[in-house]
Amino acid sequence: MRAPIYQLDAFATRRFTGNPAAVVVLEQFLDDVVLQAIAAENNLSETAFVVPGDGGYRLRWFTPAVEVPLCGHATLAASAVVLERLESGRSSVIFDTASGPLTVTREAAGYRMDLPVRTVRAVEPQPAVAAALGVTPLETAVDGGNYLALLPDAATVRALTPDLAAIARLDRTGVVVTAAGDGPYDFVSRYFAPAKGVPEDPVTGGAHCGLTPFWAARTGKDTFLAYQASQRGGELTCRLAGDRVQLLGSCVFYLEGSIEI
Repeated sequence: MRAPIYQLDAFATRRFTGNPAAVVVLEQFLDDVVLQAIAAENNLSETAFVVPGDGGYRLRWFTPAVEVPLCGHATLAASAVVLERLESGRSSVIFDTASGPLTVTREAAGYRMDLPVRTVRAVEPQPAVAAALGVTPLETAVDGGNYLALLPDAATVRALTPDLAAIARLDRTGVVVTAAGDGPYDFVSRYFAPAKGVPEDPVTGGAHCGLTPFWAARTGKDTFLAYQASQRGGELTCRLAGDRVQLLGSCVFYLEGSIEI
């Protein structure tokens, strides 16, 4: 069988920046082992699988190694495929996902995603995290599956060269590092998740579901301009709205074709 595939740069306004995601459109979900094989073959941080139904779409996300319960940038990419290619007359789409219904709305500046907040709680200093990062965090927290490490400044975040093998051995699936922003940005971040097959994710919507309430609690603000300082880099507008986080970003189409399964 053949299935349409798209590759987009998410949280980007020009190609070769932001976070690449593949979007595969299916009539129904295939066996998990097949979906995982496709994601491994694509070898991007995320592949989104989209299945139409009941006026909306079902959506699942796979890294090259595992299925994940939420992925922001691949949701952004999937929404662009639906609203620009599959149903260009629509202005919004609701995805049925493992994280509940996710609504994405087209706006002049891109697409606004409505995602669930990740609860962030402080934990005691973690020597293994400091050793893996090569720097001692000012504060350490967890956002569910990840450690979240507050570093002294944006320059430290940008220059970080962590021990990825040591991060993969931690008792959490990844590490988000963050600091107050430089230039126009309220905060900057990076995300390392080698245990999930993603050494460093270029731009991570899910991480900002925890970063947004983290920085809201520290600053008293509810809206932020954020930058994920990976090599490719990406910009997000983040807004805390109760128990939801709204992320605004753009996508650029890179590839359109079909895969043979």
